[in-house]
Amino acid sequence: MKVGLFASVASVALVAACPALAQDVSRQAPSDGPQTNVEDLDPASQSQDILVTATRRAERIQDVPISVSAFQQEELTEKGIVGFEGIARETPGVVLNRPTQNFNNFTARGIATNGYNANLQSSVAVYIDELPVSTIGNTTVVDPNLFDVERVEFLRGPQGTLFGSGSLSGAMRILTKSPNLTNFDSSALVDLGLTGSDSFRQRYNLMLNLPIVSDKLAVRAVGFYRNEEGYLDNVGTGVRNSNTLVDWGGRIVALWKPVDRLSVKLLASYEDSDPKDSSLTSPSLGREKRISDQPDRFTGKQTILNATIDYEFDFAKLTSSSTFSDFDQRFWLDLAGTFAPGSFAGAPIAFGLDANAYDKVFVQETRLVSSLDGPLQFAVGGFYLHRRRDTDFLYRSNPAFLAARNITGLPDQYYQKQFTYQINEELAAFGELTYRFSDRFWLTGGMRYGRISAQGFTKPGGYLATAPSFANLNYLQVALAGLRGPTGAYLPVNFTQFTPYAAVTGVKATGQKPQWKASASFKPNETLTTYATFSTGFRAPIVNAFAGRASVVDQNDIIIPNGASSDDLKSYEIGAKGRWLDGLVTINLAAYYIDWSNIQAQANRVSDSVQFATNIGAAVSKGFEVEMGVIPARDVFLGLNAAYNDSKITRLTAAEAAISGAVPGHRLSAPRLQGSVYASYGMDLGGGAKGNLAVNAQYIGSYNSSFPNTPGLPNVRLSTFGQTDEYVNVNTTFGVKKGRWSGQLYVENVFDDHSVIYIHPEAFLVSRFGTLRPRTIGIRLGFGI
Repeated sequence: MKVGLFASVASVALVAACPALAQDVSRQAPSDGPQTNVEDLDPASQSQDILVTATRRAERIQDVPISVSAFQQEELTEKGIVGFEGIARETPGVVLNRPTQNFNNFTARGIATNGYNANLQSSVAVYIDELPVSTIGNTTVVDPNLFDVERVEFLRGPQGTLFGSGSLSGAMRILTKSPNLTNFDSSALVDLGLTGSDSFRQRYNLMLNLPIVSDKLAVRAVGFYRNEEGYLDNVGTGVRNSNTLVDWGGRIVALWKPVDRLSVKLLASYEDSDPKDSSLTSPSLGREKRISDQPDRFTGKQTILNATIDYEFDFAKLTSSSTFSDFDQRFWLDLAGTFAPGSFAGAPIAFGLDANAYDKVFVQETRLVSSLDGPLQFAVGGFYLHRRRDTDFLYRSNPAFLAARNITGLPDQYYQKQFTYQINEELAAFGELTYRFSDRFWLTGGMRYGRISAQGFTKPGGYLATAPSFANLNYLQVALAGLRGPTGAYLPVNFTQFTPYAAVTGVKATGQKPQWKASASFKPNETLTTYATFSTGFRAPIVNAFAGRASVVDQNDIIIPNGASSDDLKSYEIGAKGRWLDGLVTINLAAYYIDWSNIQAQANRVSDSVQFATNIGAAVSKGFEVEMGVIPARDVFLGLNAAYNDSKITRLTAAEAAISGAVPGHRLSAPRLQGSVYASYGMDLGGGAKGNLAVNAQYIGSYNSSFPNTPGLPNVRLSTFGQTDEYVNVNTTFGVKKGRWSGQLYVENVFDDHSVIYIHPEAFLVSRFGTLRPRTIGIRLGFGI
């Protein structure tokens, strides 16, 4: 049914697009001139210089002594990159661990103990303009819409001097477009696709740019809407195609430039991302099946307000950026896998957590970046972040289970409610200084020093329900005991006591240490830049929400520790960036050695699955990366990126092994080999219309899901430990572009590969395997891109 509907919609879209293309074609004479040889090509038209601001000043990407990949809007559209997955696919040494929509964790250069990072600050900082959106703990991170962006930059290696404590192994920057002060502009992109036989994808994007006072004031507005039907069936809830995504929002940016030296930019954005269920599967149930008693929800509503003021002095540009973010999220999941059948008399039981979190974040960054013509260049600044996260922990049964077990007295399905909040602050000063001894040799030094703190609080109120007639047992104890009478029927249990939680002020964890960078760059000639860089990084200390708490299921299990202190990372990197034959050949190489000590690691107490963070010994990560682009003939482009990584635990005490489940020599959660190839062939369709056929193939090697042993039981294999599949994902597109109009047919996951690309490390999830999205066929229609 939907196959036919999609075919009809695609046909109508193509028919609608063709007159516009044909109309543009009719305005120009056919292109029937002689063909141009490769040596006659204008290099600028084939491989233009990409400017990046990875060092807080605009520089050619080939001159920046950092491993950085950059993607401009046209490339994002041509490759069908609309979110984080495509960026990871195109960036060497980077893997996206994505259990479901709005739950994105990047791993760069092997710096990860598992793919989940629960309770931990991300090791890769993610920025939308000036706002760091990667956070600490069990939190959703809205997958931002990548439409009408100026550029996406992915910086690999520690970036702490300029981008803070969360950039332990890299930073990803999403830079949105500013208004054009002189010209009216508009663009649009529609994407219609079909996953499998009956899951319809709809994506709509629109941009309008309106100059109000020429050269002085302009406004740019972007709106988007996505409705992507799911492709998994939840056999627990009985919902077909349960993991549907509805995502909508937009942003409006105003730019005022009263004089040449001064500009003021105001931005307001909103995104509401609402996946209706998780995308994790249970392969034992069959292909594209999952199970939970209620939908697992990872939703987010984010509002961002920003004011950026730039002033150009004769010697430098002063930038002040003030950002406020309000982020409401749901983190609802079924924990029934915690107690497997047979583990207790009453197991399995209905057991879940509905956590609601509310973030309010303020960020202020002020920096001064030189614009000197001489040998000395500098960037100095200050940074302040204040984040308050209120989290409501609501532990639940479900109504059907309560009725079946003859349990009464609860006001609703929740037997325990606890209301908490956490305050994180960061205050830092930073600077980088570059001195050019000549056009061919320069040195850069940088430092960031600041104070980071984290403190957790329990609000008064909430409750833990107990049954006085059954020795004040709580719900978990009653349900797991499976109390039955002589006839075999469940005994009636009435919860009448609701003990409130007292207000508690947690221990304030603080960390302060410098982050360093030193780099030497040498250009033996105009086509080659080489560099050697030393840099350091660390993450903020972690406060465990339930520090000091014993298990209500097994009093002999681990007592939750207070938290984890900051880890420490030292990175050594050498690299070379070359561009030859007037830009027809580009090759970038990098090799690195990383020493990671006092590692922050996540673990789960076995008896009740309570998460906690702790520190363990040390690891070493070493490897190399290559990016290559070649134009062997007119309208032909071949691209390659590849990475090799060897990261493993090198130092570990017996106590650290016992509490974390780690073992010496264990490989961290990153593939040893990965890479992708991209090939495109352009063709002249006459009248100035151009066609393009492109194929992209991504290879990811298998990697460990977590540490191999059980926390608290160091000689027992972790039941959830596994390795992801080695896989190749192939995508292909055929596009036509004429003037401002474009159309593109695409196939994602051409061979309908169903490989496991993510394994959730925690036992409480029955459905804990992430797989490639099934084959999706679609059409994109664009204007002004």
